[in-house]
Amino acid sequence: MKSTVPAPFKVLVVDDESLARDGLCALLADDAEVEVVGQGSGVDAVALIAKLRPDILFLDIQMPEVDGFALLEMVGADAVPAIVFATAFDRYALRAFEVHALDYLLKPFTDARFASALARAKQQVLDRRNGVVDARIAELLRMQQSPRARFLVPARGKTVVVDAASIDWIEAADYYVSLHCGSQSHLLRETMDDIERQLDPQQFFRVHRSAIVNLARVREIHPLFRGDCELRLADGIAVRLSRNRRRDFEARFATIGLRR
Repeated sequence: MKSTVPAPFKVLVVDDESLARDGLCALLADDAEVEVVGQGSGVDAVALIAKLRPDILFLDIQMPEVDGFALLEMVGADAVPAIVFATAFDRYALRAFEVHALDYLLKPFTDARFASALARAKQQVLDRRNGVVDARIAELLRMQQSPRARFLVPARGKTVVVDAASIDWIEAADYYVSLHCGSQSHLLRETMDDIERQLDPQQFFRVHRSAIVNLARVREIHPLFRGDCELRLADGIAVRLSRNRRRDFEARFATIGLRR
């Protein structure tokens, strides 16, 4: 019987600097057990992970548009079996390392350090294939939890970066939510419950089942029948505030005051 040749470990490299990506890919090319299936920046990474389903992710932590931790929150802690963090800033590396000894590469790194990190990543992949669940990334993300500063929105072959602070209000749209930002709207495949959990509760408030408003955009409050209210935002848009959320809204809004 012919022996079965093991499938190569599929590797994705994510870094905002093309030279750094090329350097990692060159090192990976020397290992016959791995196949580099893709490379890209943080903005590209969500789509690349979904499309390529890599076994191992080399991930830069500090990237300008979306950092490594935010990326992992977007795709989920278990989206990739093994992750090796890479960074030029050791405060970030230590942050990752100290939580249950997650592996990292501190730039510039030696070939020996790279080989050691890759070997451990391979073992993590084999452990996952054998049913061993590694909860360290999930633990890390729980410790890093903070309100989402930006969202990556797929749009016709590209990804649009939407800053949370630029959102005026959010509206439910079937299986999506619509992020309204001035004259533009962006569809994101999230539930209202999920996106509400990701937003800063001091900045955003869910005014009824299908709408969330940026409190800084509220300019007028008009009473309606049976306890409901109508909120007028800075751009003139009217959004209904349901009566059963009115008391919580007024308490939250009173702490920041009207911003004119």
